[in-house]
Amino acid sequence: MTKRLKIALAQLNPVLGDSAGNAALLRAARKQAATEGADIVVASELFLCGYPPEDLVLKASFVRHIREVALALVAETAEPGPALIFGLPYMETAQDPQMKEQKGAPAETQLYNSVMVAQNGTYEIRHKVHLPNYSVFDEKRLFAAGPLPAPVHVCGVEIGLPICEDIWFSDVCQHLRAQGAELFVCINGSPFERGKYEERRHHASQCCADTQLAMLYVNQLGGQDELVFDGASFIIHPDGQVPLQMADWEAGLVVADMAQTAKGWRCVSEQQAVLQTGLASVYQAAMLGLRDYVEKNNFPGILLGLSGGIDSALCAALGADALGPERVQAFLLPSQYTAASSFADARLCAKRLGIKFNELPITDIVAALEKMLTPAFADTQMGDIKDITAQNIQSRLRGLLLMALSNQSGSMLVTTGNKSEVSVGYATLYGDMNGGYNPVKDIYKTEIFGLAKWRNENHPKGALAPAGEVIPPSIIEKPPTAELKEGQKDEDNLPPYKVLDDILMGLVEEELDFATIIERGHKPEIVKQVEHLLYISEYKRRQAAPGVKIGSRNFGLDRRYPITNGFREARLKDES
Repeated sequence: MTKRLKIALAQLNPVLGDSAGNAALLRAARKQAATEGADIVVASELFLCGYPPEDLVLKASFVRHIREVALALVAETAEPGPALIFGLPYMETAQDPQMKEQKGAPAETQLYNSVMVAQNGTYEIRHKVHLPNYSVFDEKRLFAAGPLPAPVHVCGVEIGLPICEDIWFSDVCQHLRAQGAELFVCINGSPFERGKYEERRHHASQCCADTQLAMLYVNQLGGQDELVFDGASFIIHPDGQVPLQMADWEAGLVVADMAQTAKGWRCVSEQQAVLQTGLASVYQAAMLGLRDYVEKNNFPGILLGLSGGIDSALCAALGADALGPERVQAFLLPSQYTAASSFADARLCAKRLGIKFNELPITDIVAALEKMLTPAFADTQMGDIKDITAQNIQSRLRGLLLMALSNQSGSMLVTTGNKSEVSVGYATLYGDMNGGYNPVKDIYKTEIFGLAKWRNENHPKGALAPAGEVIPPSIIEKPPTAELKEGQKDEDNLPPYKVLDDILMGLVEEELDFATIIERGHKPEIVKQVEHLLYISEYKRRQAAPGVKIGSRNFGLDRRYPITNGFREARLKDES
């Protein structure tokens, strides 16, 4: 009977769709693990294709390609080295080991979210039972639910292989224990959001306590469109103790020394990484999400409009930290309403970050456009240029110029609107909303201020920009303004951000009713105004750039409201 086992937790950053590249990452991990004497290497959920694959797995040629890549990995395990456990989308065929005894099995059956165990040149497959179909997940549309699985005999040990959501229910782990499992290895594609690590650990701990078996929990790392994965893989015992905790926000491979004890399999080696929390974790999520979006889509760098305001300053810092200052270019596009202090603040911020900086005044172009449009408006009986029209002309000119610079350089334009503004439509479609990605899309304005102050006081793990006070305090302290007309302040049109953000948290994150939000101490007329602005701005959000998910309800995969929507709870209250 096996008494000791060395299992390598491979916390890797796959590229979605690049199965050959992901297989190469796994081969490198296997090679490294072999030098450390590992018996098994474990990678994350759907690792071979990347998670979440969305409708890409509906393409038959893609699924066939993944199978070919997987079988090549299986063949390599005939040579000396660790066994492999990794996730992949899998469609059973009559040639599979588990299908050979079923007479008349079809050439192809349903597609599953599966885990493959490859050892000694052969393999076994187990399928995910519980398919999440909420929030950012829609696996029931893509995969068939597997039957309750049996353990797999790996290196002399019966290992139970629940996949991610399977440990959020009691049946799979209980069944595996009843079938003789001695240890759980759980592969995961669990994206980051505030408080998510505690949820993962809670469910893993409950599963282990119920079955009295230890669990190795291996999670994906890296950004994928609007999701970012923090890793933070761990091993947990039935008593809730975590002897091994991998770092979050960085790739790595850790070999755990597992031993058969009187209480069952336990991790007898220790490693305790300190996890990021609070503003540090939010900053890391935004930074990694931006970095991977740029890198995995092969952009040479980014550019952005640097206005002298806090949103663009924070985005500039995130870009410089994620990619290095040499790959970030900032442009100030001043109009007649741009204050001298904004010039100074933008220049100083760019200098402290070490990023390239240029000025492109738009005053003359704005004047020319207004001169051209005035007679056209008069001829069509539209009257004089409206205030909002004049403001949007400025914003759209900036968007036009920045997109031209993006086209010319090949660098991706970053848009910088925070969640407070995006929620209530305080942004110009085809203007300041232009861009390929928004690193602060899911971050409310009040937290933007907190992140800017945090970045000045901390140098984030993995950051490539200089440490220190990179965002001038004058940017953080000034009243927010779009500077599209004389003396403009955000609070001329919106409630104070502290009030606005709390109302939005209730409406968006918590889906609270009108009365409950008022009970928090908000005036009914302000809640009514915010609710109205939120609903009528849906059409803008549908056309907005993607941005990393930070909270429980991001605009995109998470929250899907209709554009045409006559429901207003505040109005119902008025009518009753």
